[in-house]
Amino acid sequence: MTQKIVLASNNQGKLKEFRQILAPLDISLHAQSEFEVPEADEPFHSFVENALTKARHASRITGLPALADDSGICVNALGGAPGVLSARFAGEPKSDVRNNQKLVAALENMADKSAYYYCVLVLVRSADDPQPVIADGMWKGEIIDQPRGENGFGYDPHFWISALQKTVAELDSAEKNQMSHRGQALRALVEKLS
Repeated sequence: MTQKIVLASNNQGKLKEFRQILAPLDISLHAQSEFEVPEADEPFHSFVENALTKARHASRITGLPALADDSGICVNALGGAPGVLSARFAGEPKSDVRNNQKLVAALENMADKSAYYYCVLVLVRSADDPQPVIADGMWKGEIIDQPRGENGFGYDPHFWISALQKTVAELDSAEKNQMSHRGQALRALVEKLS
């Protein structure tokens, strides 16, 4: 029987990535917007606490198991910023363009442009699950000034993978899912579940 799980996110890019990676499993993944779940507050300074909060929130409202992701980009020269504030780095409303502009400007006179994408996934079977399943992944790269590529979302056009000589936005979805922080975390989650 297909397991119905709510994704504690309204991000269509994430939903698409999750569905592609989870396709081999017997899981029916649904965005929380299908159940009119409002976005949860993310008051914490760590990815894991925010992901757990989002998963419990979505599960409490829907009565279904919930999967939440908290991810972002961490830049070494900025002490790990934007980190958990990646989606709102340039303030509200959320804007990938403004976030990227702010990040590039912040690194303008810095020699170290190394960064990494980080993702934590939390799966709860119920809102009060005492043993949430937690998995994470990290993808190292560096920030470039000029955007390249049309794929992906967020910081992808500025996130350079030197081994590939491409930005993440220049990768197709299959390549990205194979290497990305989210892909790594999802594979680790699937391994824990099996």
